[in-house]
Amino acid sequence: MNLFSWQRLLLTALLAAMPLANATAEAARPRVGLILGGGGARGAAHIGVLEVLERLRVPVDCVAGTSMGALVAGVYASGMTPARMREELARADWDDLFQDAPFFSRRSFRNKLQDKRYLPASETGVGPDGVKYQTGIVTGQKIKLFFNELVGDHLGQRKIEHLALPLSIIATDIVHGTRVVFRSGNLSSAMRASMSVPGLMSPVDIDGQKLVDGGLVDNVPIDEARSRCQADIVIAVNVGSPLLKADEIGSLLSVSAQMVNILTEQNVVRSLATLKPTDIYIKPDLEGITAGDFKRTSETADRGVQAAEALAQRLRPLAVSEAAYAAWTERIQVARAAPPPVQEVRIAEMKRVNPAVVEKHIEIKPGDHVSPSEINENLMRIYGEGYYEGVDYAVDTLRERDILRVTPMEKSWGPDYLRFGVNLDSNFKSDSSYTLRMAYQKTWLNPLGGEFVAFGEIGSNHGIGMDYYQPVDERQRYFLETNLRYGSQISSVYQDDQKLAQYRTIKGAAKLGGGINLGSFGQLRAGWEENWWNPEVDVGSPFLPDESKRFGGWFVQADIDQTNRLYFPTSGWFSYTKYFDAAAEGYSKLNANVGAYGSFGEWVLSSRASYQASPIGRLPIYDAGSLGGMFNMTAFGVGQLQGDDLVYGTLRAERIIGRLPLGLRGDMRAGIMVEAAKVGTPYTETNLRNWINSTALYIGGETPLGPIFLGYGYSTSGSTGGYSNLYLSIGVPATQ
Repeated sequence: MNLFSWQRLLLTALLAAMPLANATAEAARPRVGLILGGGGARGAAHIGVLEVLERLRVPVDCVAGTSMGALVAGVYASGMTPARMREELARADWDDLFQDAPFFSRRSFRNKLQDKRYLPASETGVGPDGVKYQTGIVTGQKIKLFFNELVGDHLGQRKIEHLALPLSIIATDIVHGTRVVFRSGNLSSAMRASMSVPGLMSPVDIDGQKLVDGGLVDNVPIDEARSRCQADIVIAVNVGSPLLKADEIGSLLSVSAQMVNILTEQNVVRSLATLKPTDIYIKPDLEGITAGDFKRTSETADRGVQAAEALAQRLRPLAVSEAAYAAWTERIQVARAAPPPVQEVRIAEMKRVNPAVVEKHIEIKPGDHVSPSEINENLMRIYGEGYYEGVDYAVDTLRERDILRVTPMEKSWGPDYLRFGVNLDSNFKSDSSYTLRMAYQKTWLNPLGGEFVAFGEIGSNHGIGMDYYQPVDERQRYFLETNLRYGSQISSVYQDDQKLAQYRTIKGAAKLGGGINLGSFGQLRAGWEENWWNPEVDVGSPFLPDESKRFGGWFVQADIDQTNRLYFPTSGWFSYTKYFDAAAEGYSKLNANVGAYGSFGEWVLSSRASYQASPIGRLPIYDAGSLGGMFNMTAFGVGQLQGDDLVYGTLRAERIIGRLPLGLRGDMRAGIMVEAAKVGTPYTETNLRNWINSTALYIGGETPLGPIFLGYGYSTSGSTGGYSNLYLSIGVPATQ
């Protein structure tokens, strides 16, 4: 054999030995555990770390996560690439995710009525066991559905034990103060439990345990990664928030946040003490980024990239060949198949709610594929009924049949509630009022969903009343209703911008009718209405007739509200029309109101028009139309313009100048409004017979006590030199 043959034989042997050598080297590669710590929105830095590990071709053998780290770890283990994860978190509307309720337009009409009369956050459970409160500012309804979508639950329920990458998620048993580790079970539920910040988000009940944020007991779970896959080396990423400085602690919220930070920091110090010299510790520079800065996820991820790249020299020895990493990636990032058609839709058994009320909102039928957008829309409409603490779903396979399970969880503090409302109005003259309201509501009195509400109010206005609402079919499309109200109201009579008299008017009303619920669109109703009216002079000269009056008649009413928010809408429209026929009194009354909202960036434009008149006869003084007050001819006092044939229109432009913190929906606005009205037959301010103008400037916003407004209105109409009023309004509007 010549020299050339020997060289060729040697080269062939070397080439044949290279894959074996690489395989041997990769087989000897140390086992790597990845730890992703908690830190709220700061946890988006984990995505940047994953991107660097991917670029360096560093596989991991297991991953453990807490809180936001559990979210990133769970989504990563479910097969989503870091790049896609960055996109999904960036496009998420975090302000909306931290609001459980759907858009106002998607709520049931009954739910809308209660929210208009009382503060939604005031709902308090009451029963034989005493008073029960809501379990958190946020129950996590939208957050859970978002997690479902991220991990692909619509393709089939994702179980931790079935993932290709061993995963551990840390939570805290708030009852016993113990650490709970999920190595099996529903993936999205474990993620949701691990992120339940006490006070902000409701605890999650799993297997009899009440679970909250895992950061309270193990925010950087290093020991869990070592035991989960016997890791030789751990890569620990710490994104926790530093303790607040002395000048940053000045409120109950900041004190609570500091308490959580102290508990978290203590267990982090203990965990970091277990790191070995061979372990890799990554702490991104997140100065200026808070735990609530979810809108800055891309910027936060970039900080994670920078921190990981700074340690690239220590990470590279853990890298594998392109072929080996591709094989690992293919195993972890399993291609997501199309959702299977479901053969059956099942609704979980409930204690009180009739399943037909849930079923009417589910548009997915046997044979359909489950899409995240459609199932989320269906479940949010169910949640909008107001009976549930949460509504979830799962796609399970049972005996080769794919079943869509819908699981509504009735409110743990229901079904009977106390509700509260407060209102303060002042024009800084002689017209000021305050009202405190309370209601007792009993729901699901029978299988069809009967409801009873007793209420009262004290303050400038006094009153008591009750409503009984009874659906007559299981899907609650048709209903019967009776209402009783009795109380007194303060009202004033004006002429030439001078108050002639102030009355305390005794009013009563009884209604009996029925109607049709148009889903979340609105409601139609008709029936008989009987009214009592008795004015008594409080201050000034008598103007109204010194007699009481009883009058009644048939009514037809249509309510539609498709605005996206209860207060300060940014889109949608609404209308209200009522026709009352008091034939025995020789008149009828039409009250029509319509408005719309639209937004353009930080600007919100809106318009409204109303009409109050008597198609038959003439409106009597005891049932006259009226205008005046904030957003209703602002330059005039409440009820200053009274008469028949009232036409009103307004245009408003508002600039959003601030937003409430995460978990509290609402914004602060500065606005300008132009208004116009005409009173065809005036009973007060009789000199204003032509078109009347009003221009107003105001600031306002939504607060935990309801909306707040401070505005000034001015009118050049009339011969008195102009009308003007300065208004302050706080709380649930008295007109609701």
